[in-house]
Amino acid sequence: MSTKKNIKRFASYLSRDNNKAVLSVRSNKVIKNILFYMLIAILFVNLVFPFYWALNSSFKTESQLAMTPATFLPRDPTTNEFSLSLKNYVYVFTNGDFLLGLLNSVIVASTTTILALIFASLAAFALGKLRIPMKTAILYVILSLTMFPQISILSGLYGIMSDLKMPARPAMILVYLLFTQPFTIWVLTNFFKDLPNELLEAAKVDGATFFQIFYKILLPLTVPALITTGLLAFITAWNEYLFALTFTITDKSSQTVPVVIALFSGQTIYNYPFGQVMAAAVIVTIPLLTLVLIFQKRIVDGLTAGAVKG
Repeated sequence: MSTKKNIKRFASYLSRDNNKAVLSVRSNKVIKNILFYMLIAILFVNLVFPFYWALNSSFKTESQLAMTPATFLPRDPTTNEFSLSLKNYVYVFTNGDFLLGLLNSVIVASTTTILALIFASLAAFALGKLRIPMKTAILYVILSLTMFPQISILSGLYGIMSDLKMPARPAMILVYLLFTQPFTIWVLTNFFKDLPNELLEAAKVDGATFFQIFYKILLPLTVPALITTGLLAFITAWNEYLFALTFTITDKSSQTVPVVIALFSGQTIYNYPFGQVMAAAVIVTIPLLTLVLIFQKRIVDGLTAGAVKG
């Protein structure tokens, strides 16, 4: 009897230890999940709050912007009731300089993106699928071009463009290509490398030239990567300010929208049009958000392509 009791007692101890271990694992998992979602919430607020504050400020008048403490919604300074103003948006949409700058940005960013994708896809096909000596060294040289700070080459590029007497828009497009090409070539090269070599060999057997293989067979398969890199190139050209300000310093009609927004002025030298700047910032952000929402699936496919080998 004593032996049976000892066995039962030992089994009960084991079950208690197992229950404690299970509870400990579950509690650790819950704590990890809580910490993970807290981190996600902090990142979300950190990323979204600046855009929300710009949107909130764009609907406020000067007196509402001067309220202390600042309000998270547009409110009347006297009654403290919700009061939304479209005055800033009316000013922006009736500002001829802003509309011209928006058009210039569309032209410059779109042209830069198209040319970057054309040149980068051809270079990536050659580096990814053709037999070229020292391909790895060439790729690292291309990538090293992104290491130079913009300010360090600004004066030299401006001097070259001035000597060539190149207009501001083509000069900006050419310079933006210098900054977008290394990244687009690097990403597209890795994407082309992951495409099956059997497609290339089968096309050769059928008598296709290298250019036919490129644009008829391989290029359609790289659409996700083209959209991802193209969107990033577009954003780079759309938001660039330093070169745009320098190259358009003597050609106001070619100023892009970041330069136009930076040069907004108030009624007096002591009055900064913060609400109008925020309204313009919201307007120029909408095209980028729209493109991301339209191509979000393609962007994810392009970013994750080649990440999993099967």
